[in-house]
Amino acid sequence: MAQPDEAAPQQTQAVTAAVAAPAGVPVGNPYLAMILAWLVPGLGHIYLRRIGRGLVFLLLALVSLWVGCALQGNLYRPLPGQPLTLLATGGAMGMGLPYFVLRYGADYAGDIVGAGYEYGTAFLLTAGLMNWLLVLDAWDISRGKKE
Repeated sequence: MAQPDEAAPQQTQAVTAAVAAPAGVPVGNPYLAMILAWLVPGLGHIYLRRIGRGLVFLLLALVSLWVGCALQGNLYRPLPGQPLTLLATGGAMGMGLPYFVLRYGADYAGDIVGAGYEYGTAFLLTAGLMNWLLVLDAWDISRGKKE
């Protein structure tokens, strides 16, 4: 008769542990993570104890916002008779609190005759759209779907 392999019990235990362990453990409240991530870019990740990732995302969003404003880009708002501005406004509003501070607090309006107007608009819109993706990322992390 053949001797049983001594490594087999160790392999069985490792496979059992891998199957029994969940793919990801929920961290924090997903709704609070989403709200924080939308209000301030990166704050949802900081709340979920992904501090390095959250600070990098905050820096990226703020740099994009700063470049867009420095180039006098358009901060989208709804215009009558132009339904696509509703989509662009929704994208720009993705940056959360900075959008409302610029629009209502600083009364920011880009300069349409400025040399960098189109590029600035792209940077401002990118800041909002990027933050929408960060909101979804915070949601997935908080639900344990992503590390």
